[in-house]
Amino acid sequence: MQYRILPEGLEIDLDILLTSIKKSLPAGANLRASEQKPVAYGLKALHILIVMDDKKGGSEVVEEALGKVPGVQSVEMVEIGLL
Repeated sequence: MQYRILPEGLEIDLDILLTSIKKSLPAGANLRASEQKPVAYGLKALHILIVMDDKKGGSEVVEEALGKVPGVQSVEMVEIGLL
């Protein structure tokens, strides 16, 4: 699953945000890759790739966990696939 995460503002350090995201992931969800991509006017979004067993609750559990991380404004699923 690939997600686009928008921070609450320009002042949010995306490296620190990524560390918080890693700690918040539910059991069985593994962060495989991350990338910072420009959005507009200096704002950058985090694009992260999460791999997990689909029997463990699916994307809703991951989205909920990501949305609760301090500094996260919004979470959007960009892509989902099967391995």
